Amino acid sequence: MSAPRKSYPSDLSDEEWAFVAPYLTLMDADAPRRRHDLREVHDALRWIVRTGSAWRYLPHDLAPWAAVHQQTQRWIAAGVFEDMVHDLRALLREAEGRAADPTAVVRDARTLRATPESGHRAGNDGHKRTKGSKIHAAADTLGHLLALGVTPASARERAQVGDLADAEQAATGSIVELAYVD
Repeated sequence: MSAPRKSYPSDLSDEEWAFVAPYLTLMDADAPRRRHDLREVHDALRWIVRTGSAWRYLPHDLAPWAAVHQQTQRWIAAGVFEDMVHDLRALLREAEGRAADPTAVVRDARTLRATPESGHRAGNDGHKRTKGSKIHAAADTLGHLLALGVTPASARERAQVGDLADAEQAATGSIVELAYVD
């Protein structure tokens, strides 16, 4: 048996793992045994997200990149991260003495400069004289993310309002009544 690996700053604490673990377990009781510890796979994913590194550059003391990538695709397809964010937002709102789901939201957009890897997502924002992508976001009044969309920078912000509103309503159970828009 090998010695335990040195921890990375991106590794989950025990308290974080206690919150995250129930969301990540997608297997049935009769499924085959895992080759890699689920916490190790998630810690490897967090390392990639925090460092911005490519999958194949994952350090060898973490789970293999192919296993991490494959499991991440399963989590994304199952909507695990959306569920986790929704429940965390509800807990944080209740801790502030608010209702679990907001009735008011704040919408805004931001243009990000393109890189050569942007490909088809890149467009020209004539107003800001920037080539890149536009991020359309909706947050509750405490600043917790509700919905997010990415378009080419050339996309008109007004055209994205309907999609963003639909995503907000889906995230909150259709109770949003008021939107503050920039």
